[in-house]
Amino acid sequence: MTSRSRMGPLLACSAALWLSAGQARANEAIPATLAQAFNQAWSLQAEAAAAPVRRDAAQGRRTAAEAWTAAPPVLELSGRSERLNRNQGSREVELGLSAALWLPGERSLTQQLADAEMGALDSRLLAARWRLAGAVREAWWTLQLASLDQQSARARIATATQLARDVARRVSAGDLSRADQHQADAAVAAAEAEAAQAQATLAHAAQALRSWGLVPDLAQQDLALAESSPEARELDASHPALQELSDRTRLAERGLALASRQRRGNPELVLSTTRERPAYGEPSAQTVMLGLRIPLGSAGAHQARQADASADQIEAQTLLALEQQRLRAEVEAAQARLAAARAGAEAAARRATLTREARGFVEKAFRLGEADLPSRLRVEQEAFEAQRQQARAGIAVNQAVSALRQALGLLPQ
Repeated sequence: MTSRSRMGPLLACSAALWLSAGQARANEAIPATLAQAFNQAWSLQAEAAAAPVRRDAAQGRRTAAEAWTAAPPVLELSGRSERLNRNQGSREVELGLSAALWLPGERSLTQQLADAEMGALDSRLLAARWRLAGAVREAWWTLQLASLDQQSARARIATATQLARDVARRVSAGDLSRADQHQADAAVAAAEAEAAQAQATLAHAAQALRSWGLVPDLAQQDLALAESSPEARELDASHPALQELSDRTRLAERGLALASRQRRGNPELVLSTTRERPAYGEPSAQTVMLGLRIPLGSAGAHQARQADASADQIEAQTLLALEQQRLRAEVEAAQARLAAARAGAEAAARRATLTREARGFVEKAFRLGEADLPSRLRVEQEAFEAQRQQARAGIAVNQAVSALRQALGLLPQ
């Protein structure tokens, strides 16, 4: 056996060591399915970590909007005395309480705005999950294709090595020439070079999943656990991207309504009591004061707030319309891709069957001396490519199903 023919087992061992090292570096459970990989990737995202705190903040704003005053009441305590200069016993103590009042309709609009903020937060998290699902799906199926190419390259090394051994025996027996031996060894070298390239591609594909803290175990993955074809084929309003923009539009509408109501600052109700003693020995007098502070407001500041809110509403509505058009086109393209992938898989299966039968014919003829080595090598290469194309076509169908589910807004299951 030549040194090149011995490289096949070494490449297989290096691949196994690489996968074992990746598993040893994994801190999380090894995902065996796309859904597990997606859930694990989402658990490591910043949006998922910050979601509970953001919900608490939104709930806090909703609670504040339910209060009876626009701002927390303010307690004021002050005292006055002339003891530092004349010390004639004059003294005054004032205790006051002020509270900002809601403008007419402002309280209900503020509550609606808080509700819209909570809805927008939930839809934004769902849209973030959907966008992450698209990236994980793409990386997942890229890894499957790379793994398939590596397995095919290993199988080709084994086949080419066995053929080289048969040729070597026949060369020793005088049935074949040294040129045939070189051709067989060259086929082994080509298979080993392809396996090395497949290994590099596999490492690059796995790195994309590692960026989310995932180290998949290729030996435990089952391509039969691919995503099921979606029943619904039409885009609806429950799509995460559309729901996010719809809630964003609703939030902008609530903000505009509130800005239109807040034409001036909130009035303040003031209640205070004063206890005063004019001089030492004289009785103290107590007074009560009830007042109302009404800010005059600023037309410029109100106009700026209302214009900003109106711009947010226009922007959200425009983005929603554009996203609806884009997603409809994406769904149609995904449906066409799935139909083409299924047709390609059927054609690849027929080709694999024909080339497999042709290889059997030529292999038998080669053993009987009725076919030369170049014909045998050519048929082996055609059969290998047909089998690999058939396997890749099967993955392409699963990948197209995932793309359609992604376009329809469905998360991995």
